[in-house]
Amino acid sequence: MALTNKKWQVAPLIPGGVLQDFRAAGVHPLIAQVLYNRGVESPDHAERDFFSAREIPDPFLLPDMDKAVTRLREAIRKGELIIVCGDYDVDGITATALMCETLASLGARVGPYIPTRAGEGYGLSLRAVDEFAERGCRLIITVDTGIRSNAEAERAREHSIDMIITDHHSAHGELPPAVACVNPKREDSRYPFADLSGVGVAYKLAQALLRSHSESPIFPDARPIPEADLLDLVALGTVADLAPLRGENRALVLRGVQALRHTRRPGLQELIATSCLRGPVTVDSIGYILGPRLNAAGRLDTAMDSYHLLTTRDREEAIRLSRKLEEYNRERQRLTMEAIERTYPTAQEAAARALLLFVADPEIPEGIAGLVATRLVEEFYRPAIVIQKSDGVSRGSARSVPEWNITQALDRCSHLLVRHGGHAAAAGFEVETHRLDALRDELLRMAHAELAERVLTPTLIADAEVQLRDMTWAFQRELARLEPFGYDNPAPVFVCRNVRIRDSRIVGEKHLKLSLSDGQMTWDAIAFKQADRASGLPHLVDVAFSLEINSWNGQDRLQLNVRDIGPAGGPHWGK
Repeated sequence: MALTNKKWQVAPLIPGGVLQDFRAAGVHPLIAQVLYNRGVESPDHAERDFFSAREIPDPFLLPDMDKAVTRLREAIRKGELIIVCGDYDVDGITATALMCETLASLGARVGPYIPTRAGEGYGLSLRAVDEFAERGCRLIITVDTGIRSNAEAERAREHSIDMIITDHHSAHGELPPAVACVNPKREDSRYPFADLSGVGVAYKLAQALLRSHSESPIFPDARPIPEADLLDLVALGTVADLAPLRGENRALVLRGVQALRHTRRPGLQELIATSCLRGPVTVDSIGYILGPRLNAAGRLDTAMDSYHLLTTRDREEAIRLSRKLEEYNRERQRLTMEAIERTYPTAQEAAARALLLFVADPEIPEGIAGLVATRLVEEFYRPAIVIQKSDGVSRGSARSVPEWNITQALDRCSHLLVRHGGHAAAAGFEVETHRLDALRDELLRMAHAELAERVLTPTLIADAEVQLRDMTWAFQRELARLEPFGYDNPAPVFVCRNVRIRDSRIVGEKHLKLSLSDGQMTWDAIAFKQADRASGLPHLVDVAFSLEINSWNGQDRLQLNVRDIGPAGGPHWGK
């Protein structure tokens, strides 16, 4: 049997007094434990953040929102050309579509712009600003980008073009000279939720503009798009960008997933059909099925194919584009596997002697560098930098482990970089190729200084130790009240000792199907991508799992989704 290499840790028990409060409010003890693990310490807090429909805060609480709305109303009235500049990932594509649809519904002259990954790279460029000026643009709106576009904002000002920046990435130094910088992460922001996605911030601007129009119409004959018709885009971008499913994001995604299940967008209808998605749309199906297909176009060619899929009202075009995205996704999968095979020996050698993996290779397509970095982190549990090495300027993707904030590390290397940006766990950057060695040496030095004293071992954090007999339909219904699960609100993980394996078999070549018993009852279980553990499984194991419903052939059955498995009493239990 392939033993687990993870350390298991069970979250500390909920204090007795807190548990008593939850029980008095009718909350199941295990649900109370799960909530406590997520920082919820009272029934009122649980009601506000999980059990009730959370109110969406006033968009005008965001910094510069009033300035942004005032300038947009002026541009719409005057018929000025407005360019919406986004990013080539799902967050940026959905934000671009959302903003363009909103503005068009109010009578604006508006056009989308999403840079190509290979030709232009992330964000607004000086060349793009010059092109916008030639087209007669008078206002640029950035979505999911722009908070570090100081030089581009200066160039726009030289062309007498105003700029409205909407972004959710952290600022670095002085804000760009724009009419408005709408960003909940600004130091002076008083907005109650700082972790909106890029499309979430764009939605707030759309909200503010639509509400302003309802009070004082820009054009009396305008037919503004309803706010609710934008929520399917918000859910797609928020989930695909791994924004934390807490607070307002949770409320938006709950509404957005329902909108996706009944979407009136022909492109999304066809994408769902083409991808053979089983059952209703969920957070998981966004993350693992729809999101990768929408991302694939920008990775391999142009993200405008995904933009047009989201915005088309023509059924034939929707069919054509959904098939095209499916082809892109298959090609993306093939290229990723080839690149992983190519980089694996180098990464394996580096992992034995260094605390950071750094791979620069001209044969790695830039569009899949981030996917390769992610796989290397999963395999070796080290921060990983994967770069497409090119003449002049090289572009790279960085992925990290929870112990190391990769964007902060890149901030300290900013003197070596052309540009960079991202989050704690994921970032992208451009670097002049002749500086690659210096960048590698600096990152390796920092990683060694900050990680050498830590034991870099992947850790599985479990919410509670349970008995299998606790996993009932009644408990599943209680658990469902905490959905949607995703980043920062993960599906609860439970551990159970001394479970007997009644049966096991490989399904679909990569997965392991199990029947697990506590000696009295038997549960179905599935261990995705763990077929290598089929050989030599002991009869008695410890298992870490999430509880879920498996819908098949019109029947629903409880199923244990096995996250990890090891011999009973094995070394996986953390101290």
